[in-house]
Amino acid sequence: MDILNELEWRGAINQVTDEEGLRKLTSEDKISLYCGTDPTGDSLHIGHLIPFMILKRFQLAGHHPVIIIGGGTGAIGDPSGRKSERQLQTIDQVHHNEEALTAQMKKLFGTENFTIVNNYEWLSKISLLDFLRDYGKLFNINTMLNKEVVASRLDAGISFTEFTYQILQSVDFLHLYRHNDVQLQIGGSDQWGNITAGIDLIHKVEGPDTKVYGLTIPLMLKADGTKFGKTAGGAIWLDPEKTSPYEFYQFWINQDDRDVIKYLKYFTFLSKEEIDDLAEKVEKEPWKREAQRRLAQEVTKFVHGQEAVEEAERISKALFSGDVADLSVAEIEQGFKNMPSVNVENKKENIVIWLTDNGIEPSRRQARQDVSSGAIRINGEKIDDVDAEIDPQAHFDGKFVIVRKGKKHYYLARVK
Repeated sequence: MDILNELEWRGAINQVTDEEGLRKLTSEDKISLYCGTDPTGDSLHIGHLIPFMILKRFQLAGHHPVIIIGGGTGAIGDPSGRKSERQLQTIDQVHHNEEALTAQMKKLFGTENFTIVNNYEWLSKISLLDFLRDYGKLFNINTMLNKEVVASRLDAGISFTEFTYQILQSVDFLHLYRHNDVQLQIGGSDQWGNITAGIDLIHKVEGPDTKVYGLTIPLMLKADGTKFGKTAGGAIWLDPEKTSPYEFYQFWINQDDRDVIKYLKYFTFLSKEEIDDLAEKVEKEPWKREAQRRLAQEVTKFVHGQEAVEEAERISKALFSGDVADLSVAEIEQGFKNMPSVNVENKKENIVIWLTDNGIEPSRRQARQDVSSGAIRINGEKIDDVDAEIDPQAHFDGKFVIVRKGKKHYYLARVK
């Protein structure tokens, strides 16, 4: 399938500056294209991942992706999608974030047929006078004011610093066109104004017939109308220290039937035939949740690797069945991160007293009743003897005791 046809089928195209010209270019030649991200944090989240999935598709089709880590623009702050000014970061913060994001990009795109650059390298060398004479002179204030990213901020106010952001991003496109043969810029729907400003600059400097293009991706909304990627617990990060691979996997496997096929198109590299087959299963056998499981497997593998998929599924299976004894300490840290936890003393104690004193049971009478009825499992083993003893050192390197009360309620006891 032609790359643009594939993107259209996946619902991944919002606007294109010259679709006919871009289609002709990509069908006749392998091109270089770019997308940028500013180092406003030390990890991308899944919302950031959307345009980079498109870049990855171009890479797999033989085109050459270039990624800008915006060390220069990140020091300024992109006003896109914001109602107020960004808090400026220190240079040390920006550098730390640059390194972290660069590592994430290399993990996603590998080292073959891929270039990563930092716009600090060229933006930092432009003097104020050069900026005003060489670039500022080419931008019409009225046109800049009419760009959605600026117009939406006029009532609340926008600083000159953020107002000039579109000029800096335009300079990026011009620089990459000249030095990396980049002809296409990709971004979210809120980047349309910045992208078209870059194309206008290139046409003014290099000539109106210069073949450069822009493509944006639609804003992704869930079936209930809310923004994709936001959860009650916050953002879903690509950094495994911020969002564990198990949590990452669980996010995808818990998606609504109404959204799962759309996400399979956006976030996986499965073929049309495979996705159509999964769509049929959602219609006929939704309770099996095969599409959700495949989505979770594919996206987790892309971001964290196959081993992380297997680990996440092992944790999920253990929690569902109650057979937690074989989990590793690291897997317990992941799987029980958001479950109720208590700190317990490192000493042997009667199970009834231990459950009550650590707040897992409300009273000794209830504790004796639950133990006697077989409702209590310790480290995966059913305990029905009220005279049994808890030994915190017995499992998991003496770091944890896992309590399961009934079929669904888990507690993690952390040994002091």
